[in-house]
Amino acid sequence: MKKKVLSTILTFTMVVSALAGCGSAASTPAATTDTQATSDAAPAADNAAPAAVTAAESAPAAELTGIDAIIAEAEGMTMEELAKKAIEESNGKTFYGVGNSSRGKSALPVFIEYLQSIDSSYSMEFEWQQPKNNKIFEQLTSDSLKSEGTFAMTLIQDGNQIQSKMVDTDILKTFVPKEWAEANGTTADAYEGFLPLQTLNKVFMYNNQGTATYTNCWDFVYEGSHPLFMGVDSEIVGKNFLMMLTEDKYATWLKEAYDKLDDTKKAYFEPEIQAMQADASDLGLGANGAYALAWIKLWVNNYNEQTDDGPICNTLVDASAKDQSGLLVYSKLRSVEESATVSVNNINVAAYQDGYTGIGGYGYCHYLFLTKNSPLPWTACAFIAFMTCTEAGFEPWGKDMGGYSSNPNVAKEVEEKFQHSQGGGDEFPAKNDRGYDWWTTTGELVLEDPAYCSDVSFTVGSWIDVLDHYAPGE
Repeated sequence: MKKKVLSTILTFTMVVSALAGCGSAASTPAATTDTQATSDAAPAADNAAPAAVTAAESAPAAELTGIDAIIAEAEGMTMEELAKKAIEESNGKTFYGVGNSSRGKSALPVFIEYLQSIDSSYSMEFEWQQPKNNKIFEQLTSDSLKSEGTFAMTLIQDGNQIQSKMVDTDILKTFVPKEWAEANGTTADAYEGFLPLQTLNKVFMYNNQGTATYTNCWDFVYEGSHPLFMGVDSEIVGKNFLMMLTEDKYATWLKEAYDKLDDTKKAYFEPEIQAMQADASDLGLGANGAYALAWIKLWVNNYNEQTDDGPICNTLVDASAKDQSGLLVYSKLRSVEESATVSVNNINVAAYQDGYTGIGGYGYCHYLFLTKNSPLPWTACAFIAFMTCTEAGFEPWGKDMGGYSSNPNVAKEVEEKFQHSQGGGDEFPAKNDRGYDWWTTTGELVLEDPAYCSDVSFTVGSWIDVLDHYAPGE
């Protein structure tokens, strides 16, 4: 049955590709930018993927109109200049924002205080909404149909759907603050991609009170292992993680980790890898694509689906959860309440252990956008600049471990203030956050690429959709 579904998927894809080939060159997405390294922060090129170039983006600045013209002008202004425009535009009005993170509600009062430091007479009411169950895309799409929208801006995750549903459709607009670009060694004109506020990481952890060992990322899909994980249908960034594993870089990581397994484990995985060779070829994957598909298949076949990362964390840190493992947001460790049976010391962060080999987790971003019909575009630009270019603006997110500012200057200030690298001290070493640079090199963090996820969503994504899921008790 799976082969029939896969064949149908690929046939349709080839038809679509053939039709696309008859179109104009203007419809071709821009190529992905090279990775740009920065210190102590999420590099811009790692966090963003080029969207298709719209007519507005390719037009000379003098020809831009509406929100595009405002963004082009705003990208050449300092934050203080933007603040003055915001004061002029929104004094006495109400600002509506929407996001996947509730912390936008905490950042707005600090932003208002900043504006009041420039003009003490300034006032602005605000409302921040956080839609549940992935409804944010429907909400933004509906709002985009109005001549003037309700929402001024958004803070949003899931690069795949952002690319296909929000950017390719011109519903959301990227604004790159001048100071942010300078901090990342680029300019607004040269930068291609979405603007990330931060990278968050989901990492492999396991309860250490039993006898099970996890020294290789393949151990999490070995016989009898059922890691706790938010299902790919309930939190789509988890599906993006699996799709990203098929990208050549990360498929190679899986191959290299496999090569370091002992003969017994290799013998267990080898038939699955061989069985995936044909699918890897059909899906157009690289030389190590079968290793990625085998890992993905075993993961989906065996993970124990949970509703949220909070309960996963609460389970793993309990002494009774011997040998259990999971893939969850690293920052959840911050809220563990120590007791006789519950402790951060009951878990290990897999990638932190000496001798661990392979992928340590997954990194995805919260991105910032203006809406195409923003009622307060200057204020939205100023707010975005404030969150990405000042420690105070980023603090609602930066105060906790596991969230890394995309601005290296802000990241440095955050670490100096909160000392996340020593957050657990000698007492709770799992909470000593080793930082973005460590996670994306030594820790082998798989990073979401919106363009890649969007490109393979119909092929690899549909392949994932027909995999069997583990049901506890069966």
